Amino acid sequence: MLRISLTGPESTGKTTLSQQLAEHYGTVWAPEYAREYLTSKGPHYTLADLEVIARGQMATEDLAAAQANRVVFCDTDLLVIKVWSEHAFGYCPEWILMEMQRRRYDLVLLLDVDLPWYPDPLREHPNLRQHFHDLYRRELEEGLSPFADISGPPERRLEQACFLVDELLAVSSGATSGPAARTH
Repeated sequence: MLRISLTGPESTGKTTLSQQLAEHYGTVWAPEYAREYLTSKGPHYTLADLEVIARGQMATEDLAAAQANRVVFCDTDLLVIKVWSEHAFGYCPEWILMEMQRRRYDLVLLLDVDLPWYPDPLREHPNLRQHFHDLYRRELEEGLSPFADISGPPERRLEQACFLVDELLAVSSGATSGPAARTH
């Protein structure tokens, strides 16, 4: 089972691309638990809420992985919660950092901020997307999971992601199908 995470700032198309990839590969995707949680609770949150969200995200990913066919796509990950926590509260709980080290993805897709901002009551930082993108990139460069940049209009993003997933599936099945996917 391959685990692929889609990460990046708000309003970069993570949910849309997760759904498209799951449909394309005939599998399931793990939705962003924070959206469900904050939709029912309201947009104001505490550090304790972020910890509940982190646990919910992990459970959502694990449930999707148990139902997946060869690959599961995760719409966000604990990295988002780490960056969110550090920005909002000045630090991230140690157990989340430890869980980030334990949980690995076969590939992380870092979505660029080159899509227009789409307002949403749960989104907070339309003017800080590049700042957050830079934070995600720095974290990914220091992490152990391979990652790749995804940018451009939605159809181009899907093409890029499919190319990378196809390469990863070929490698995992022992087949070779051309040059290795460009990952960092």
